[in-house]
Amino acid sequence: MIWRAIFIFTLLSLVSCSSRYFALRNNDRIVFFGDSITQMGVKPNGYIALIKDSLSRELPSIEIIGAGIGGNKVPDLQARIDSDVIAKNPTIVVIYIGINDVWHFITPGRVGTPKDKYEAGLEEIIGKIQKTGARVILCTPTVIGEKKNGKNQLDAQLDEYSGISRRVAQKTKIELCDLRNAFVSYLKMHNPHNAEKGILTVDKAHLSDKGNRLVAEELLKALKQ
Repeated sequence: MIWRAIFIFTLLSLVSCSSRYFALRNNDRIVFFGDSITQMGVKPNGYIALIKDSLSRELPSIEIIGAGIGGNKVPDLQARIDSDVIAKNPTIVVIYIGINDVWHFITPGRVGTPKDKYEAGLEEIIGKIQKTGARVILCTPTVIGEKKNGKNQLDAQLDEYSGISRRVAQKTKIELCDLRNAFVSYLKMHNPHNAEKGILTVDKAHLSDKGNRLVAEELLKALKQ
């Protein structure tokens, strides 16, 4: 599609016009670790597929691995970090988690992740990855509802958990990709009717094509640093 070609060209320009400016290497193996948003990200037009399309044009031997499982929270990532990440021998790991940790507080039959367990779990996951020498990028959770000005039911809690992610990134000295901030800023400008969904998400949380493009853009900027 025309928009896809234009988007890939834009991503390439974000990364660089010459491979000598890449912080990435041609033999890098990048694992994207998360929940259903990451699981769906490997599909056509998903954020992982878009990143792969963009990077492989300049780095044809780069390897991209999706390790997302629907419904996962931080404790689930702790349980499978060894088998689904460490065993893959990654050079870079992108952690995109937090939506279910918050959402499941109001989801029947589910249990959210208390703040202390969320923070300690992230620190444990990051510590295990750092011991391998791999680079780690931590994403803040995005949205559960797209209304502006804190009008979604879980906005305050998402802001709190995003703050925890920011603090953990600073404490562990890893890179942060602040997707929460990027989504909130985008919706302030591009949600004139204050819709609950349908702009960056299809159902208040899972990404639309625009949402996937925004995540890909933000992560490419982080990856190239």
